[in-house]
Amino acid sequence: MSPNLDRGHLLTEQANPASHELDLLSTTDLVNLFCEEDYRPQQAVAAASSALAQAIDAIAARLQAGGRLFYLGAGTSGRLGVLDAAECPPTFCSAPELVQGVLAGGAPALLRSSEGLEDSFAGGRDDLVSRDFTGADALVGIAAGGTTPYVHGALSHALEIGAEAIAMACVPAEQAPMPCSIDIRLLSGPELLTGSTRLKAGTATKMALNILSTGVMVRLGKVFGNRMVDVSVSNAKLEDRALRILGDLAGVGRDEGASLLAASGGSVKLALLMAASDLSVEAARKQLNQSGGNLRLALENSAAQLKGPQ
Repeated sequence: MSPNLDRGHLLTEQANPASHELDLLSTTDLVNLFCEEDYRPQQAVAAASSALAQAIDAIAARLQAGGRLFYLGAGTSGRLGVLDAAECPPTFCSAPELVQGVLAGGAPALLRSSEGLEDSFAGGRDDLVSRDFTGADALVGIAAGGTTPYVHGALSHALEIGAEAIAMACVPAEQAPMPCSIDIRLLSGPELLTGSTRLKAGTATKMALNILSTGVMVRLGKVFGNRMVDVSVSNAKLEDRALRILGDLAGVGRDEGASLLAASGGSVKLALLMAASDLSVEAARKQLNQSGGNLRLALENSAAQLKGPQ
């Protein structure tokens, strides 16, 4: 869609009748109205559950085969992608290059608006090429209104080279078709502040990205039960969390847990396997590697079982 065309028909650009007197409301009524409307992003994400599940499986398959995941967008959509990508290494101990956020305008656009760059169809493709994006990778192109040329250019390039091309937008597909193999539509409705997609559309997008990245990491074996067993022990808070995980799952005290963490180089997953199996650090690491980094599989292959809640 050309940037010169009228986008007023798009769901994200329509005026919300519930807020036509927004500036006249008392502050309490204004807050209550926002609280009521913010149920809609939850409903929108729930309605897209099938597409989200399809995307998780497709992305996980790419990553298991050595590919990477890229989030790409402009403005708020791009910033949300960068945020989710940045959270993956500390949460799942993933390599920084495994999940990458690509924002039109680069790092400066995180703090200062550069939305004019979203009109470049070639820009999306060029930014992927500059990061050596290949057909083995997966792309999630995020555009609340579904018309951003920068995102369309990137998705088109992904399709052309055989990469997984996943679109995420907050308007119906018939209003703004996007080139993709998987189409995620988060229909959160018109914004209370007309056209301000950092509101409900942004909330729905953040919720969906939370599900995507967490679901993918679960499929990659970076979670055991509901515990972040691949968490990176890089500060006091995360060390405390790691010790609690060891206590809950392996039934070890904090002193023993600290010793296991020290021996494993801060790897919670490795420490858990050592506690359950009495394997040495080297043997436990070898078993984990042979099990693709999946703790549950490594425990089964070692005929070992954790003592705590599963």
